[in-house]
Amino acid sequence: MKRIRDDLAAKRILVSDGAWGTFLVAAGLQAGECPELWNVEHPEVVRGIAETYFDAGADLVLTNSFGGSRFKLGQYGLAERTVELNEAAAALSREAAGPDRHVVGSVGPTGKMLMMGDVSEEELYDAFRTQLVALESGGANACDIETMTAIDEACIAIRAAKENTGLEVICTFTYDTSTAAGYRTMMGVSPAQMAEATLAAGADIIGANCSLATAEMVPVVKELHAAAPDVPILVHPNAGRPIRADDGSITYPETPELMAAEVPNLIAAGARIIGGCCGSGADHIRAIAAAVRAALA
Repeated sequence: MKRIRDDLAAKRILVSDGAWGTFLVAAGLQAGECPELWNVEHPEVVRGIAETYFDAGADLVLTNSFGGSRFKLGQYGLAERTVELNEAAAALSREAAGPDRHVVGSVGPTGKMLMMGDVSEEELYDAFRTQLVALESGGANACDIETMTAIDEACIAIRAAKENTGLEVICTFTYDTSTAAGYRTMMGVSPAQMAEATLAAGADIIGANCSLATAEMVPVVKELHAAAPDVPILVHPNAGRPIRADDGSITYPETPELMAAEVPNLIAAGARIIGGCCGSGADHIRAIAAAVRAALA
């Protein structure tokens, strides 16, 4: 199966997918319900999300497994179903992708902190290993260790992928704090520090996702690219900063056109894979894909 980096060599810029939670909520996912359980209880919905993004022009699509570690699943009493739910997540995206497009297993933070003594390195490694092996078994050809904030957790996940699978490894951090020196994660990690540590751990592709609006991602991408000029950079911005209404509902202000308008700036900053995160949907990805085509014309 082709690797993402092989496709990048041929196409220069690739398009990724957008948010998954919005689709699941629209289909009936309730607050407090486990999204990953839908991989076996509502497979047609999950498969349909992947199909929708591929139809919108995505070259690679993630899996419904962001909270698929045994620690996260354990909050729903589902830890013993970790392998089953992650294999199903990858299989559904693979069914939508066919043999020639990329399925990227989504691996989010465990919610455990080494520095607080919540968990040992061995326990973290084993949890990531179990999830990653299951995602590969289900049909993923890459993984995205995403929305990370701490170097130690991210590097343990990268090592688990490299030592136990043949997956191409993407790692993205989320930068939610603006400082005089630039954006940082909530753990104080800069894009340059992230790049150095994750590449040393074995990441193939690095980047940023969530928290920031599209234009805000430009300086983050620029710093990542400066730190690792020969490494592909993935960016998944939110569709703007979230706006919370009085009733508790959340909306995202960036239209597909607004997100797409920043594509040339993201490419100029060094982005090679462009998609979306919270608030973005198929129309956003369709507009981004069109903007990528225009930039490459």
